[in-house]
Amino acid sequence: MPSSLDLRGVYVPLVTPLTASGAVALDEVVRLAHECLSSGAAGIVALGTTGEPATLEKDEHRAVVDVIAGVCRETSAMLLIGAGTNSTSATIAAVKAANEVAGVSAILSVVPYYTRPSEAGIVAHFQAVSQASRVPVVLYNIPYRTGRGLGARSLLMLAATANVAGVKQSVGGVDADTLELLANKPAGFSVLSGDDAFLFPLLCLGGSGAIAASAHFCTAGFVALVEAVRKGDVETGRQVAEMLLPVCQVLFVEPNPSVIKGVLAAQGRISTDQLRSPMTSASAESVRAAVEAVTRAEVALAERLS
Repeated sequence: MPSSLDLRGVYVPLVTPLTASGAVALDEVVRLAHECLSSGAAGIVALGTTGEPATLEKDEHRAVVDVIAGVCRETSAMLLIGAGTNSTSATIAAVKAANEVAGVSAILSVVPYYTRPSEAGIVAHFQAVSQASRVPVVLYNIPYRTGRGLGARSLLMLAATANVAGVKQSVGGVDADTLELLANKPAGFSVLSGDDAFLFPLLCLGGSGAIAASAHFCTAGFVALVEAVRKGDVETGRQVAEMLLPVCQVLFVEPNPSVIKGVLAAQGRISTDQLRSPMTSASAESVRAAVEAVTRAEVALAERLS
C-alpha cells in the first residue's frame, strides 16, 4: 500500500537567494516562503533542483532547510526536502538526516543520475530508500537531467510500495507511460506535475497537483487551477491554464533557475539574481520578456478570479 500522505495542491520548489558576496540570503528565503504560502501554496520544497542544491555546501543545505522548516511549522504547511544522489547508500544517509528535521512531511528523491542504472536497479534503489525513511518518499522522475527514467511498469511497481507517496513526473509532456500510470495507479498514490506547462491536462487525467517552479509567480493562479479541476470546473481550469501558460514557457528559455531569479530580482523580491557557478545569470532580454509575461498574467488572473 502507498503512503496515506495527501499531496493535493501546489508545492513551490524554492530558489536559494544569494547576496552580492555569494552567501545564502536566509532572510530572503524566509520571505519568499511566506509569500508563496500566503498565496495558497500547500507547501514548500527545500533543496529541489530550483534551489541549486548541487552547488550549495553542506552547512548551507542545513541552514536553508532549517529556515524553510521554521516557516512551514509556523504556517502549518507541508515541507518536502530534496534528498537524492546517484548512490543508494549516500541517498539513504541524506534521507535519514532529512528525517530528523522537525516538521518534515516527505522526502523528494530523484532517480539516480549519471551512473545510468537499469530500471530494475532504480526500482530496487527506491525500495531501499523508502524502507529506510521515517517519512513518505516522493519519487522524482526527470529523464532529461538524470539520463534514466522510469516507465509505467516500474512506476506502478513503486506506487504499490509501502511509504512511497507519489511521483513528481517531469518527462516533458503527458506521454503514454504517464497515461498508463494515471489510469492504473492505486488510490493514495499522487502524481504531481513537474512540467509546469502541462499541469492542466495532467490534472484533468487524475493528477493531484504540482511541484511548480513557475509558482514563485502567480501562486494564487496555480492554486486556483488545481482547485477548479478538483471541483470539476474544467472550463475555469482551462481559462486559468491559458493565462499561466506564457509564464510557464518564458521562465525556462534559459537554464533553471536563472530566469526565475532574474524576475524575482527585477521585482525586488530578492536582492540579486546571482547563481552559483557554473550557472550564470539569465540575459536581460529573457528577464524582460519574463517580467512582462508575469505582469500580464497577474492582471488577467486578478480580473478572472476576483
